[in-house]
Amino acid sequence: MLFLLFSGMIAKAQNLLTPELLWKLGRVSAKGISKDGKYVIFSVGTPDIGENKINSKTYKVPISGGAAEAITNENELLADTKISPDGKYKISSEQVKVMPVSGSDSYPELKKSNVLIYTSLNYRHWDTWEDGKFGHVMVAPIVNGKPGKAKDIMPNEPYDCPLKPDGGDEGYVWSSDSKKVVYSCKKKFGTAYAISTNTDIYAYDIATGQTTNLTADNPGYDVQPTFNKHGQMAWLQMKRDGYESDKQDLVVTDGTHKINLTGQNDLVHVNGYKWAIDGKSLFFISCVNGTAQLYNVTYPGAVITQVTSGDFDVNDIVGQQGNTLIVTRGDFNHANELYTVNITNGHMKQLSHVNDAAYSTIGLCKTERRTVKTVDGKDMLVWVLYPPNFDPAKKYPTLLYCEGGPQSPLTQFYSFRWNLQLMASNGYIIVAPNRRGMPGHGTAWNEEISKDNGGLAIQDYLSAIDDMSKESFVDKDHLGCVGASYGGYSVYMLAGVHKKRFKTFIAHDGIFDFRSMYGTTEEMWFPNWEYGGPYWDKDNAAAQKSYKEFSPSNFVANWDTPILIFHGEKDYRVPLEQGLQAFQAAQLQGIKSKLIIMQDENHWVLHPQNALIWQHEFYKWLKETI
Repeated sequence: MLFLLFSGMIAKAQNLLTPELLWKLGRVSAKGISKDGKYVIFSVGTPDIGENKINSKTYKVPISGGAAEAITNENELLADTKISPDGKYKISSEQVKVMPVSGSDSYPELKKSNVLIYTSLNYRHWDTWEDGKFGHVMVAPIVNGKPGKAKDIMPNEPYDCPLKPDGGDEGYVWSSDSKKVVYSCKKKFGTAYAISTNTDIYAYDIATGQTTNLTADNPGYDVQPTFNKHGQMAWLQMKRDGYESDKQDLVVTDGTHKINLTGQNDLVHVNGYKWAIDGKSLFFISCVNGTAQLYNVTYPGAVITQVTSGDFDVNDIVGQQGNTLIVTRGDFNHANELYTVNITNGHMKQLSHVNDAAYSTIGLCKTERRTVKTVDGKDMLVWVLYPPNFDPAKKYPTLLYCEGGPQSPLTQFYSFRWNLQLMASNGYIIVAPNRRGMPGHGTAWNEEISKDNGGLAIQDYLSAIDDMSKESFVDKDHLGCVGASYGGYSVYMLAGVHKKRFKTFIAHDGIFDFRSMYGTTEEMWFPNWEYGGPYWDKDNAAAQKSYKEFSPSNFVANWDTPILIFHGEKDYRVPLEQGLQAFQAAQLQGIKSKLIIMQDENHWVLHPQNALIWQHEFYKWLKETI
């Protein structure tokens, strides 16, 4: 009986991850530490496939450890950071109509018209058309414990705070003395907005009503201002206008002197940060060698210390209580959970256990680091994931995974779409290169991809798959290549230059043609920086090289391999025609191909039922073609 029970437990532990199991996992999102310092408040999103939505519940868990308890009074437990420290005002952001855009705005008698009228660029962004409304910061006095009538501190300004498309309430905060509202905003409009990344931090004086630009001297990004208890302000900064993936540093000012705390460290690219409770240092997250780790930097000393290390990602800093920091952490095999970190020695302990029961029944994938020589003799980190119960005596079909960005890190991420554990659990070895253009390996490595999108980075992919194909357990006659965004671009590019290496391709929201991309994308600073400029600038050698040598459409005559194409109809960053052109080119050349349009999705896949169709079509295609 004992033997049978033990055998059953082993079998149960070796269940393979499936799309259905993946979409039953809870999604942990931290909200903060309770006012009394005893609990971490967090929410868990759970997909409801039938209702095609994600339901959310809120919990508290003791910082000292223990069982989580469902709550409904989070507003009572958490401090409202939007109320001024002196308790007199509350700030918020509201959409305010500033400009006429619709036909009925200009012709009020024609209320049933369906017309949009534009006179400049930035007429659409991410997944929405410009409608003349802008997010404005509002200040309301607290009257009898409740906010009174709010005042717009950005009246008639055609600018947004929070920043679009994905800014949140981190974009506007109180100064520690309650005298000013400090917010980040790109005060440019129309075509000027579309070609610039110059975002500044502004201070609105409650007493005088005057607004001051605090970062006018910096031409690049200035975002996410926060204050310590001493009144000193920190924020994130990039230096170069038009370069959205510039090195991001942590800067602090006392109102007179400004110090870049991380500029001297070439490896550091700050992703998120929080002041230590004593105000004498800051914690931040940065990628390093294929992971995302927690760091500390002293102020004003600028001494940087790496606090955590290991093959995992620290994804969010929640808060501090004494010597303990609360973070979220995940890896290739595990979705985010809450962890405590001992800030003196970096020791981590799991605090929430939302998905422990599910993972106890799912076979994990072995992950390993591999060092591959590039064509120019550099060492490149490549992550390799193996199927559960991997047997080196067998041969396995293998997938090359191409990351997006182009300057996005490939760390120990856990995605509910591009889930490498799920791919490996379907019987594939996964090869995931940290090709050039990825932070965590130095600024030079990160920047080598700009104006060379289809050059050395594409060769890096071929170097990785060629090196892995030397292994006896890799079935080099059954290789596939998959990716989204820049990864989708990489798929299209590799389809024209792979020389029979791959049996199949899958691209999602990839760039197929540089000219039409330049003519229809919304954030023009991206192609201006990455391609070198517009295609019509005949005197611009960098741009002309990009459009000639790095646009996949120029190599489509070489396509000879089955390809599956996903594209979101509401993707205005990489517009729909990119996927349509690629599918049309494949079809007209007689290449086995499939086009899947996600009609209510943008650059991501956010709806549960769409996501399940995406997953099933993904693996169905691989089964048919690899």
